[in-house]
Amino acid sequence: MNRSAADAQIRPGFDRYEAFARELDALKARITAKIGEDDARYIRRLDAFSRVMEVVGRLLIHFSVEPVSFLVGVVSLWIHKQLQATEIGHMALHGVYDGLPGCERFKAASFRYDSPVEETSWRRGHNEMHHTYTNIAGKDPDIRFGLMRLTDNDRYWRLNRIQVPFAFFLVPNFSLLMNLHFSGVIDSLGWNGLPPDRLDFLPDRSRASARRAWRTSLRKLVPYYLKNYVFFPALAGTMFWKVLLGNWLAETMRDVYSALTIFCGHVSAGTRNFPADARARTRGEWYAMQVESTNDFEIGAPWSILCGGLERQIEHHLFPHLPCPRLREIAPEVRAICTRHGVEYRTGSWPAALGGALAHIRRLARDGGAAGVLRGAV
Repeated sequence: MNRSAADAQIRPGFDRYEAFARELDALKARITAKIGEDDARYIRRLDAFSRVMEVVGRLLIHFSVEPVSFLVGVVSLWIHKQLQATEIGHMALHGVYDGLPGCERFKAASFRYDSPVEETSWRRGHNEMHHTYTNIAGKDPDIRFGLMRLTDNDRYWRLNRIQVPFAFFLVPNFSLLMNLHFSGVIDSLGWNGLPPDRLDFLPDRSRASARRAWRTSLRKLVPYYLKNYVFFPALAGTMFWKVLLGNWLAETMRDVYSALTIFCGHVSAGTRNFPADARARTRGEWYAMQVESTNDFEIGAPWSILCGGLERQIEHHLFPHLPCPRLREIAPEVRAICTRHGVEYRTGSWPAALGGALAHIRRLARDGGAAGVLRGAV
């Protein structure tokens, strides 16, 4: 018996995964070769449009004398914040535009997020940990977010019983909580139910580690919230409250839209989750794990841009360095490749994806699951 036949017997599906990887690698090489001036022009124009929306929004919020122009200002400012957080900022921090001529201001190492999220800690937690160990318990920090337990393979904490009402606090404060999560503040406070030997972002819960986490968090939070909640409202004098309200509404709209996008891309009963010892043995198996631990959903082009292409979460996890328009371009071909090789590709409507995510969160709130209860938790 030759070596490849023996491997196929020992590792069922081995040849299938190898063929799966070859097709995806060929697709990646072909689409990467197309990236160039069109992509650079797209992101520059989108960023310019975003900046115009910011100016329009802030002026209308400041000078409006009736509800209609005020609300138009809020929506304009939200569009700016949404684009900066997703289609522009998320992709820039992934390094999508690094080395692309004309896109120097979008270089990952120097890009500044127009959101409360601290860039360095986000790149470590998101790019290095979440995208490498997607949905693997004990390695992917995104499957435990404060009180939110998102997989059966993660240990059950008694406070997970209130994770459904906690979700209604998390969603409108999503960016703030991402800052606290990735900077290590939540670890230092013990709000995530993790034992001291299994922290996501701190080596320990010592005072020195906690101080470092707080410094990391506050160096972004303080100037950001001073600008949005003190400086611009103060310019309005006696109408301070109106500008403060408008800025808060735009922030909250961005957080709600972003949170619902991200939860629908990763959380559902059909999404695969993995125990801590899970490991892809080949590139094809890693690709399959990425596809089966994520979900897509179908929406129109304007809403997709506001999602930052993350309704194409499957394509983004396969190829995190591709610009958003390229993710949309390759989605039909990725789906066809998955179908040919028996890898489950999940997509549907956004309401259906959201309903599935909420049902999954509710079940995990009342079910200890196979991982058992974390003893000694309050």
